[in-house]
Amino acid sequence: MLNRSEVVSPESQLRKVEEPKIMARVTEVVDDDLSFLDQVENVLDLEENHFPQFTLAKNKARFLRMLSWYKGKEEWLDVAPVSGVSKLFKQQTKELEGIRANKMDYEMELETGTLTPSQRSYRKDELKMCKVHERMAVHLIAKMQVKIKSGRR
Repeated sequence: MLNRSEVVSPESQLRKVEEPKIMARVTEVVDDDLSFLDQVENVLDLEENHFPQFTLAKNKARFLRMLSWYKGKEEWLDVAPVSGVSKLFKQQTKELEGIRANKMDYEMELETGTLTPSQRSYRKDELKMCKVHERMAVHLIAKMQVKIKSGRR
């Protein structure tokens, strides 16, 4: 006679078979996005259908908030005083250091190969978020450098 712990339902068997396939597809999409992001000059110019795909809804929301913030700052640069731009420049360069440190941490964790598939998917999602954030910050910093140089002449 079987006890409850030995009974295997068809649903649990299906989950065991399908879960690795789903995780492989998610990993493939994340990898495609990471290589695509390396080719994009300015993330702010992307159309909505070309936005990076995130496996976590919170990262999608974070991305949209970040996109809005950076677009707003880019518009602000047109009318901003040099003193305000200099202050934001200092903040963004300091923040960029943190972004790059986080990015390196996620890359190192992914290289270890000791993560479970769900941990790996999460780290790749976070790595993608760091790459996007880094791209936007670098683009804004470059624009601020031009503004500061032209304002001090």
